[in-house]
Amino acid sequence: MIALHKSELLQAAVSLLYPAACSICGKNVRAGEYLCERCEAQLIRIVAPFCETCSEPFEGSIDHAFTCANCAHRTIYFEAAVAAHRGRGIVRDVIHQFKYARQIHLRHLVARWLRAAMDDQRLRNCDFDYLVPVPLHPARERERGFNQAHLLSELLSAQISIPSKCVLDRVRYTTTQTALDRRQRMENLHNAFRLRKNVDVRGLHVLLIDDVLTTGSTLSECARVLKRAGAVSVHAATAARA
Repeated sequence: MIALHKSELLQAAVSLLYPAACSICGKNVRAGEYLCERCEAQLIRIVAPFCETCSEPFEGSIDHAFTCANCAHRTIYFEAAVAAHRGRGIVRDVIHQFKYARQIHLRHLVARWLRAAMDDQRLRNCDFDYLVPVPLHPARERERGFNQAHLLSELLSAQISIPSKCVLDRVRYTTTQTALDRRQRMENLHNAFRLRKNVDVRGLHVLLIDDVLTTGSTLSECARVLKRAGAVSVHAATAARA
């Protein structure tokens, strides 16, 4: 946290000397903004019709709630996972800069997208007890230097006044999910998470927080652990849907 604090102080000092620039194209932007109007216009917001369970968009004329093929033939343990944007193009670039290039200040932009997901009717009327960030394995967190879900959960917590609490641990170092299909992802994640010692989620309504939803396997496995421990309901919110 000290290193993060110093980096932000440096960024603030630099901003006094140089105008803010778009994180993608470098064009000057207003203070406090991260994207210029042109780049902002390229973001793809997820709008209906989409799968009610995992937010997978559907290009068609469906005017009623539906469940996609990704969710229909497997057990999903969360009630709904809501994502704000498609994780393509600029959204993907920003998230990659944040996670892998240590552009930690971009968490504010990603958290802004995450906040937009909270306006979805599937989450809007829920009374959540905790925001719960999806954990990284300690070895991967040391390698990266931070857990992006934890940083986003803390920012969102400050905005919507719901406490953020780390109640899960990742106890197996799983191989990357990127190249795996849905079945392999589920097998890769089995028993990868556990409830932390001396944590009680019985009777609680939980909102899982992560940056990107791909197939939903990670979120579903986290939800399974939470429900097995007594959570009444588990929803999820992410900034993007791959």
